[in-house]
Amino acid sequence: MKFAYFAALALAAAAPALAQAAATAPVPIMPDVSFSAPPVSSSMAPYPVAPSLMAPPSARRSPPPSPAELRVRAANRAATLEPATGGYLNSMQVYPFSEAMIYHVFTAPERVTDIVLQPGETLGAVAAGDTVRWVIGDTTSGGGDTKRTHVLVKPFTAGLSTNLVITTDKRTYHLALTSTDRAVMSALSWIYPQDQLIALKAAAERARAEQPVAVGLQVEQLHFNYAISGDQPAWRPLRAFDDGRQTFIEFPANLGVGEAPPLFLVDSKGTASLVNYRVQGRFYVVDRIFNAAELRLGLKHQDVVRIARVGEADKRRRRA
Repeated sequence: MKFAYFAALALAAAAPALAQAAATAPVPIMPDVSFSAPPVSSSMAPYPVAPSLMAPPSARRSPPPSPAELRVRAANRAATLEPATGGYLNSMQVYPFSEAMIYHVFTAPERVTDIVLQPGETLGAVAAGDTVRWVIGDTTSGGGDTKRTHVLVKPFTAGLSTNLVITTDKRTYHLALTSTDRAVMSALSWIYPQDQLIALKAAAERARAEQPVAVGLQVEQLHFNYAISGDQPAWRPLRAFDDGRQTFIEFPANLGVGEAPPLFLVDSKGTASLVNYRVQGRFYVVDRIFNAAELRLGLKHQDVVRIARVGEADKRRRRA
């Protein structure tokens, strides 16, 4: 124990001298060893560079739209028909159909929108701008004259937009599809004003054809002294007669199938001039009596049929 105590005192007394000797001792010079990094293999991907160290990309401004592009945008906006509250029939939006109109359709994910075509309309093709994020199919309902085609549309997510073109044997539909979170059109269809107008005209024509050619005609007042001569076209009149006030020209039943020939009055000098007449079924009705008239049709080869009124003496001579 006494030895350890005296050893500790000796070390404590020598500590300052040892520290001063270490401070004044020369520092050993280490050899200069240069370090070179191993080559990077071309198959190894380079380390990503921190965004703060990358040069900022040059700001590119998109060119302004051209006047032609602005016109296209304006035309599409003007041609787009939006859903209207008054156009709903229960849950179905009913659009009036017009050629080249764009119909806006709102859809939603996990919901199917039913696009219903006209009864009896046959589907041709269905084309969409985006066929990856939209499910589009078709089916039918009913049968016979009431059979209808349904085009079914469903988006995968909200916030999508594309266009849809449907062709049939009667017309072409253009639709703009938009997907939203909630708003969805369950079904849509069309009314067809042009078809309704054609049907009304056809009904009026049938009613007019069923009407008598003239009212109050008496057999004893009719004069059939008209001779028909000239070419033999399919529309050649069967006969002509008058009641003293009007002249009636009767044609075959196929008059309405082809082009109807115009009627010209011919005077004593052979000069022809158009005359007003009405078409009543398969009759021409002229509000006057004439001595001679001609029906002419064609350009390069013109068919001419002459209708001439003959007197009693001429009739007796022909009978003899």
